[in-house]
Amino acid sequence: MITINGRAREWAGGASVADLLRQLELGAEPRGLAVAVDGAVVPRAEWSSHQVRDGAAVEVVTAVQGG
Repeated sequence: MITINGRAREWAGGASVADLLRQLELGAEPRGLAVAVDGAVVPRAEWSSHQVRDGAAVEVVTAVQGG
């Protein structure tokens, strides 16, 4: 189980940030997103290698343009 943006979600663990984004139907490297795992921002270059472990708290933030 992991938490994504405050909501619990079943998770087998051991998959990458990129895998998680694909499961959320956001694609492997969507534009305009930032991802933090357990409070630490994960650089885009590490999305395919950074593992999301069971119990992690993940925040996915979308950049919004405008004022």
